[in-house]
Amino acid sequence: MERNVQISMLNQIYGKLLTQKQYEIIDDYYNNDLSLSEIAENNQITRQAVRDILKKGEKKLFEYEEKLMFMKRMLNQEKKIEKVLEELTKIQVNDSDKEIANILETVKKELNCLV
Repeated sequence: MERNVQISMLNQIYGKLLTQKQYEIIDDYYNNDLSLSEIAENNQITRQAVRDILKKGEKKLFEYEEKLMFMKRMLNQEKKIEKVLEELTKIQVNDSDKEIANILETVKKELNCLV
């Protein structure tokens, strides 16, 4: 997974554990696609201060993930759900019973809501 996407996801999961300033700056940089200069200007701080806040915030996010592993578990769960959906589709295609097909379709809809 690309590092920028990973940091953005980690910020969504653990961002509220950071300081308000770290959360906002990481959000501006990774999600709102603002440059260091733009963020510095908006917050009336230097580019170097923005960079320092970004680096400290990123480090904290990776530390939280290393200890709690929410993102890893979430991604593994999504893979498992996708695998189950594939298997349900195989059963649905190969089975001609309407009642079973309806049940499988309902289960697939519920699983798709989890992904």
